[in-house]
Amino acid sequence: DLTGAVLREANLFMAHLTQADLRGADLYRADLYRADLFGANLTDANLIDANLTDANLLGAYLLGANLRGADLNGVTWSDTTCPNGTVTDTGCPT
Repeated sequence: DLTGAVLREANLFMAHLTQADLRGADLYRADLYRADLFGANLTDANLIDANLTDANLLGAYLLGANLRGADLNGVTWSDTTCPNGTVTDTGCPT
């Protein structure tokens, strides 16, 4: 449970965060390169300028999350809930 955690600029390279509760977490400029966020709850998380390159967001829940400036290249999207509440297999708008 990482609800509300302050992880600004954290190095989470290849982190295993499967089904992690990251509601309201501050991940500003965090390096989540190749992180496994399968089924993670990122409701209202701050992901501004985060590096999510090649991250796994399969089944992740991003309702209300801020993805402004986040690097989403190569992200695995499938059954992912976007910040606007839509469910996608192809990517969320930032």
